Amino acid sequence: MARQRSSGGCLRYMHPSYLLKRPRQLAFTVILFVFLTLAFWDRQTIIRDYQEEITKLNELNEKLSHQLQDFSKLLNVEGQDSVHMQGEHFSDNDAIARERRDKVKAAMIHAWSSYEKYAWGMDELLPQSRRGSNDFGGLGATIVDSLDTLYIMGLNDEFHKAKEWVAANMTFDKYYDASVFETTIRVLGGLLSAYDLSEDSMFLDKAKELADRLLPAWNTPTGIPYTTINLHSGHANNPGWTGGSSVLADLGTEQVELIGLSQRTGNPVYMEKAEKVINKLREVFPTDGLLPMYISPDTGKPTTSKVTFGAMGDSFFEYLLKVWILGNKTETVKHYREMWEQSMEGLLSLTKKSSPSNYLYIAERAHTLIDKMDELACFAPGMLALGSMDATAEKASVYLDTAKELVKTCYNFYARTPTKLAGENYIFREGQDMMVGTSWNILRPETVESLMYLWRTTGDNLYRDWGWNIFLAFEKQSRIASGYVGLRDVNSGLKDDKMQSFFLAETLKYLYLLFSSSDLIPLNEWVFNTEAHPIRVITRSRPGLEGMDQHNSKRRESQNPNINHVKDILERTRHNHLFGRREVKL
Repeated sequence: MARQRSSGGCLRYMHPSYLLKRPRQLAFTVILFVFLTLAFWDRQTIIRDYQEEITKLNELNEKLSHQLQDFSKLLNVEGQDSVHMQGEHFSDNDAIARERRDKVKAAMIHAWSSYEKYAWGMDELLPQSRRGSNDFGGLGATIVDSLDTLYIMGLNDEFHKAKEWVAANMTFDKYYDASVFETTIRVLGGLLSAYDLSEDSMFLDKAKELADRLLPAWNTPTGIPYTTINLHSGHANNPGWTGGSSVLADLGTEQVELIGLSQRTGNPVYMEKAEKVINKLREVFPTDGLLPMYISPDTGKPTTSKVTFGAMGDSFFEYLLKVWILGNKTETVKHYREMWEQSMEGLLSLTKKSSPSNYLYIAERAHTLIDKMDELACFAPGMLALGSMDATAEKASVYLDTAKELVKTCYNFYARTPTKLAGENYIFREGQDMMVGTSWNILRPETVESLMYLWRTTGDNLYRDWGWNIFLAFEKQSRIASGYVGLRDVNSGLKDDKMQSFFLAETLKYLYLLFSSSDLIPLNEWVFNTEAHPIRVITRSRPGLEGMDQHNSKRRESQNPNINHVKDILERTRHNHLFGRREVKL
C-alpha cells in the first residue's frame, strides 16, 4: 500500500504549536515579519512621497505655464486693445494637448472607417444595424460633411477617396424634398469649405450646381425663402406644422454660404437672394433684436411671439455676427454687426440664474419667460466670445463674462447626468437648479464648439479639461465596434442607432481644434458656418461684387503670395504640430 504524503507540508513550520516548542525559530519568525513589514511600509511611503512630489511638480508646471501665458499676453498686447488681440496667439507646446488631439483623431478614424465599411455613399451610418440610411436624399451627407475634417486632420487618403466619390457620384437631380437649411449648411457649406482648403475647382462647380437647384426656394413675395424644396422639380413650400410660415433659423442661415459662393464665382445672384432676406427683416427688426421664430414669406412679418436661442431660432443670431466677419468687418457689412449687438442686448434680457447654484441660462420667451434652455443654445457662449474680440472694452467684458458663465452651465448639462452626456434640453426649477427635459443625446457639438472659442479667447486650459471630459464620456457611452451612436436616455445610457453626420463635421472637429494651436484655422482668416465648415474671409469693400476677391486661385496667389500659408500650417500640423504665430492679412 502506498504511503500518503503528510498533509501539513511546509505549513507545519508556521503552526503556532510548532513555533512555541522552538523559541529560536519563533524569534526568527517574529523578526522576519517585522523586517518585511517595515520594508513594505517604507516602500509604500517612498511611492506615496514620490507621487506627491510629482503632483506638486505638475501643479507648479501648470502654474508657471499660466503665468507664462499671462506674460505672453502682456507682451503681445502692449500698446494695443487687449480684448481685440485675445485668442489669436495661443500656441500648442503642451504634450497633454497633443496626446488628446491624437485621441480625437483616432476617434475620427474609427467613425470614418465604420462609415466606409457599412454605409459608404449613403447619408449616414446606423452603427448597431451596420447599414446606411438616406435621410438627406442620398446626397452622401457624411462624406461631404467630413471633407474638411479629414483635410484638417491630415487624413489624406481618406480625403482623396471622399473627393473621388463627390466627383463621380454626387448628383442633385433627385426627386427629393430637401430641407433648404440642412442642405445649405451641410452640403453647400461642406463643398465651399473643401474648395477653400484644397483649391480644387470641382468642389466649387458642385457647390454652384447645388445652389442653382436651391434658388427657387427664394421665389416668394418678400424674398424670404420657403423651408423645403424638391431638388428635381424646384417646387418649394413650407410644412403645415409652421402654419405656412418660414423658420427664422432656416431663412437666416444661408447668408454665409450664398455670399461666399457669389464671392468665389463672381455671380451676384446668390448674394442678392441672401441679403434681400436680411434687408426685409430689418424692416421689422425689434428694438431688442429678438425676432420670433416664425416669419411669413408673404408679408415678412412675425407670425408668433415665441423667441428662442435654441431650436428654430439659434443660428440666425449666429450668422449676423459671422456674415460681418466673412466680409472682413468692413463698413459694407457693418449693419450685420449692429443687428447682432442689438440682439445680444436682447439675449442678456433673457438670462436668469438658477437656485441654489446660480447657473446662468438663457430662457425662452413667449408672453412671459420660460425657464427652459436647449443644448442647441450652447452655441451662444462661443458666439459671445467670438464677438467680444472686436467689441468696445465695456461690451467685450460683458460678452466674455456672460460667455464664461453660460459655458459653465452647458458643461454641467453634461457633468450632472449619470452618463456625463447632456440631454437635448433642460428645465430650471426654483431650488432644484437644472433638470433634464428631453433626455436623448444625439452627439451634438454646441458645447464643445463654445469650449473651443473660449479657449482661443482666454487661453484658459480649464476649457480644454472640460472638453476632454466630454470626449471621454462619448468614448465610454457612444463608441461601439461599428462607429458611434447617440443615447436615447442620458440617465439610463440606452443607446440609439445613428451616427449623425455632424458628429464628424462638428463635434470631432471642434474637439480636435480645442487641443490644437489657434494658428490652425485662425479666427481672423476663417469663419465657421453653423455646421463647422470653415470658409475663408474675403473683404467686401462695396455693396456689390465690385472690389471683391473673385477667389481665382492664380489671381489670389499673384496678389497675395502668403495665401498658401494656410496649407503650410496644416502640413506642419500633420507632421509635428509645431506652430508659430502667423501674420497673414488677406
